[in-house]
Amino acid sequence: MSRPLLALTLAALAAPAAAEPPRVVADIAPVHSLVARVMQGVGEPALLVPPGASPHFHALRPSDAQALQSAQIVVTVGPELAPWLDRPLATLAGTAARIDLLHSPGTTVLPTRSSALFEAHSHDDPAAPDDHDDHSDHDHDHDHDGHDDADSHDHGATDPHAWLDPENGKLWLDTIAAALAEADPDNAALYRANATEGAAEIDAATADTRAEVAPLDGLRYVVFHDAYQYFENRFALPATGAIAISDASAPGPARIAELRERTAEMGVTCALTEPQFDPDLIATVFQGREVATAVLDPIGAQIPPGPQMYPALIRSIGAALAGCAAD
Repeated sequence: MSRPLLALTLAALAAPAAAEPPRVVADIAPVHSLVARVMQGVGEPALLVPPGASPHFHALRPSDAQALQSAQIVVTVGPELAPWLDRPLATLAGTAARIDLLHSPGTTVLPTRSSALFEAHSHDDPAAPDDHDDHSDHDHDHDHDGHDDADSHDHGATDPHAWLDPENGKLWLDTIAAALAEADPDNAALYRANATEGAAEIDAATADTRAEVAPLDGLRYVVFHDAYQYFENRFALPATGAIAISDASAPGPARIAELRERTAEMGVTCALTEPQFDPDLIATVFQGREVATAVLDPIGAQIPPGPQMYPALIRSIGAALAGCAAD
């Protein structure tokens, strides 16, 4: 062996091995995207609920169990979205740090809606809903209308679809960066820089979406399941109602009958379907009436996962609404 080659070999052996990135698991694709943006240049998180699957009803695969067993950090929306996940997290990832983003201080949280048709809601500034640091304002035994939890199933009093408010997405980037910086101090500066750049990307998506939905003021539309309240609130574009409630359970005959009657009275012209659920329910509600339809997806099943998925998701919802209004 030549001396230069021997020197290089010895230097390589003497050099410390590069530290492995933190092993991070995220529950759904939008959360995975936020984590991936913060970890960009360091590593990639694992995703539990694959694109196209519903976070409300999902069975973990063996590979998911393996990812949880080796996880150092698990990032979830919170038990309000997927209470079925609590037991696997406790048994498989009991030593991992758990971040429930819905409980992150400063997160905007909204109460679960239980009725098929929504009352118009407004704020002094509809583009900036009230923030709550925690869930102390919400009684998890009852929803905001005083109904028992049976009406809102496992979600309880708080609507868990909070990732559809891009301001929450920006806040959560910082929450994720702080957790990663604590677990991996050597890359702390990069995590924080990534979070700052990711927030700017979300701001750009928000601005684009606000411009796209601005002409839609007064649009009367229904969504497939009540997952979009945070988007509606942030962009001042309230839905008229939802065919299924917040946890996407199949609607009963009484809800279908109410929707059929009231959507006709209210002049609903647009219905948003979802790729994960039965589109025939839309036809049942609007039987005999012309209505424009478009596909809306709260978890972005058709968007490739990764760091840019989250801003693309926000833009896709605005585009779907604009497309439905144009039909």
